[in-house]
Amino acid sequence: MKHKNAGIKKIISKNEIQKKVCELAKRINKDYYKKDLIVLSVLSGSVVFCSDIIRKLDVNFKLDFIKVSSYEGKKSADKIRLDFSSDYDVENKDVLIVEDIYDTGKTLAYLKNFLTEKKARSVAFCVLVDKKIKKKSIVKIKYCGFSVENKFIVGYGLDFNEKFRGLPYIGALGD
Repeated sequence: MKHKNAGIKKIISKNEIQKKVCELAKRINKDYYKKDLIVLSVLSGSVVFCSDIIRKLDVNFKLDFIKVSSYEGKKSADKIRLDFSSDYDVENKDVLIVEDIYDTGKTLAYLKNFLTEKKARSVAFCVLVDKKIKKKSIVKIKYCGFSVENKFIVGYGLDFNEKFRGLPYIGALGD
């Protein structure tokens, strides 16, 4: 019987992730002290990362979720699908988007434009992983956990066809 995690090479350990979460949360606490913050977790990949980040926040915030789909299997799709029915009005609020990965940049640029049109005071990004690839859309990442080579990665919320999200580390999926 083949092990369920066979073919996955660990590239970022659980301990490295937790250390980085603490560093990022410390910076967010400093930057959003006494601000009207909405933390917007991008479903489903960022849930694990966002959960760890918000447990370290000492600032007041409201938490909400947005569902964005831009992948089909291992390939980035041309069309972005968005599902956002927030209980919170983002107008004149500072929005921190927590996302699992910055790869092509299309999804993040789309979200920034969407929230800017809704008159958010500011839109910033906190991403777990920045993939070293040529970006189709460039956005400024205020808080970045790790930079990785162009491999398909899984674990700590990141998935391949809804598998491997629960791994406590980040690994590269075998080719």
